[in-house]
Amino acid sequence: MNIFKSSKLLFWTLWSLAAALTVFVSTKISFVFQPLYALFSTLFIPVLIAGFLFYLMNPLVKLIEKSKLKRKYAVLIVMVFAIGGTISFGIKVVPLLLEQFSELIVNIPTIIANVEIQAEDLKRIPGLERIDYEEVLLRLNLSLDTISNTVLSSITTSISSILSTLTGLAVVLITVPIILFYLFYDGKKFAPAVASLFPTKYKKNAIELLSQMNDVVSGYISGKGLASIVVGLLVYIGILFIGLPYSLLLAIICGATNMIPYIGPFIGAAPAFIIGLTISPGKALLVALLIVIIQQVDANFLTPKFVGKSLDIHPLTIIVVLLVAGKMAGIVGIIFGVPGFAVVKTIIIYVKKIIIEENKKGKPI
Repeated sequence: MNIFKSSKLLFWTLWSLAAALTVFVSTKISFVFQPLYALFSTLFIPVLIAGFLFYLMNPLVKLIEKSKLKRKYAVLIVMVFAIGGTISFGIKVVPLLLEQFSELIVNIPTIIANVEIQAEDLKRIPGLERIDYEEVLLRLNLSLDTISNTVLSSITTSISSILSTLTGLAVVLITVPIILFYLFYDGKKFAPAVASLFPTKYKKNAIELLSQMNDVVSGYISGKGLASIVVGLLVYIGILFIGLPYSLLLAIICGATNMIPYIGPFIGAAPAFIIGLTISPGKALLVALLIVIIQQVDANFLTPKFVGKSLDIHPLTIIVVLLVAGKMAGIVGIIFGVPGFAVVKTIIIYVKKIIIEENKKGKPI
């Protein structure tokens, strides 16, 4: 027992090996954990959404608390406004979004045909007449028939899962507000509860590490979320000014994809650019210019102001993380891969700091 007290490195090494062995054994008796997996898969999305909303709304709760109002009343006020806003969004905005989305799906063949017409017009521009656009579309597998068949096939396949999706949506709508309320009300008890699982000697370190992890995730989600909302509003105003159709749908796409660092703005701008190209090359150019200006505002003002240095990760590392996380977990991995990597980085840096401090004190690690 004394050897564990005198060596943190040995303690954490054995703890990690025990955890790895537990996971390995669990994979060999997966049938025992099947009910637990079903429970986890059912609650994963509601917990994920509730956690995201918690970090997005927690700064507002803290702001209300500064007015000397008790936390439970601050939480209640924020929850009432959030639920009211969600209901209003569902009544006023969702039907408009569905209408624009349905109209966009119906008009996809027309949009592609217009893009081909614009491509033909581009051939008349000096210097571009040598480009064989049909060959380019063929190489990219972007012919009218191919895209139309792909879209129609996807819609047909999706219809079969509508009932299960609606059932899952009902579960989310019921459980998310409940989970979110308890995250706000009892969230401060989480760190002490986790720390109680550690030996007394490490409880203080566990609480400090959890606090740092919470600051990283909170700073990223709340900051990036607020910046993305502003970006969405700016794109909406800009698209209305340009006179592009599907303005609300395109603005929400741009705002949502802005949560993805670096590559997100390009993904979000692509639909707006294509829609602009169906009208005229000038419209597409205006859309591109609008997106570039807004992203410069976001990169140089909004994100530094709201997010700060909560991540402090090299851009190349972020791109690698996005590629790997996207491959492993799809859209969820793309959205949460970067903050997840930041949390892992925080843990490594903290453990390294503890080891250095213990070495300076002359204690064995």
